[in-house]
Amino acid sequence: MIAAVRGEVIGKGDDHLIVETGGVGFKIFTTQDYALRTVIGDPVLLFTHLVVREDALTLFGFETEELRDLFILLLGVNGVGPRIALAILSSMSPDAIRRSVLSEQADLFTRVPGVGKKTAQQILLHLQGKIKGEMAPGREPGTIEIDAQVLDALTGLGYSVVEAQAAIQSIPRGSASDVETRLRLALQYFSN
Repeated sequence: MIAAVRGEVIGKGDDHLIVETGGVGFKIFTTQDYALRTVIGDPVLLFTHLVVREDALTLFGFETEELRDLFILLLGVNGVGPRIALAILSSMSPDAIRRSVLSEQADLFTRVPGVGKKTAQQILLHLQGKIKGEMAPGREPGTIEIDAQVLDALTGLGYSVVEAQAAIQSIPRGSASDVETRLRLALQYFSN
């Protein structure tokens, strides 16, 4: 129905933007990191998905078509509504979601608030075959398991899941594959 909205940000919250286009202000829910990065007055183009419920019409918007398409895929999972799907995309990058599915690690989804083991398994089963791609070089299943331990350590130190994933993604390809070295390299991300 509404595939995209282009306009100027005239208001914002932790999880939404108010975008004026053609004299109308649309409240568009988006990922937390995008809402935080956006400044009032910024011109934006959001790829949107309208969720129609009996009591509400809610618009969700994303920076890229890939994020919007992942959101729509996640809505197809039994037990995942728009708020959980948005929480997943706020906590995990598309690359992290792809790696989780390709390496069959449902437990990575359980780190998202509101996602339990059963829902994580359903997400994994639903996305298998629908998420295309290959494992990135240097991201073999063993490395993914080690990076999961590094993620646990970083979140245990008080970093958010999004911050921890950004630090892990900053680790140079081909770096050592032991937990201690990868954790040290990830911590260097925060000192820069």
